[in-house]
Parts: sequence; structure tokens; C-alpha cells
Amino acid sequence: MTVTSHSGFGCAEFVLALLEWLEHREEQPAAIDEAFRLLANHRRRLFIEVMCTYQEEVTLPDAAEEVASRETGLPVVEISAERVADVYISLYHDHLPRLVDADLLEYDQERDLVAPVALA
Repeated sequence: MTVTSHSGFGCAEFVLALLEWLEHREEQPAAIDEAFRLLANHRRRLFIEVMCTYQEEVTLPDAAEEVASRETGLPVVEISAERVADVYISLYHDHLPRLVDADLLEYDQERDLVAPVALA
């Protein structure tokens, strides 16, 4: 098995700094574990970033377009409808319910609107 070094990435330094920061916090271990579970997925982090950027309700299709744009580094107009649909489906079925359950987002299914709760 070959192990790839991430020395340029600074992963070890980041983990150590994060652990040091957590040492001075009073959150319960279960809350910290849940936060790391929520942040463990790249697409979910991008979704949170999008919602923090807008800090207001947006349609889930618009959020999916922005997440797809951030994933690819391309402007929305250059991303295929299939790619945006794939992102939308994963947000709708996986990431959005997790973030709603964590009280980070609210979702109005009738209007297909997502709004930040604890992100503002």
C-alpha cells in the first residue's frame, strides 16, 4: 500500500489546531461529533457556504446551480442541466434533510425554498 503525503496541504497542522481550539470549548462531545458528520461531505459544505453567502431564502434549484458551479469552478451557464439535476437530487434527498434536522436550514417544500436558520 502506498501512502500519499499531504504535507503541502497542511492537514496535520489543521487537525492539531482544530483539536487545540476544541480543547477550550464547552460543547458536548456528541454535538462536536454531529458537527463533524455534517461537515464531512464536500457537497454539503458547499451547500452551507452557498446559504451563508446569500443569508436569505433561495430556491433549491438556484442553490443546486450555485453548488454545481462551486464544485466545477465553472459559471452556471456552462454547467449541463444533467449536472445541476444530479446536484439538486442529492441536495433534496440527502444533504437538505440532514441540515434541516440539525436546525441549520428551513425548507418550504411547497415553494421549494431553502432558508438559513442558524447560518445567518
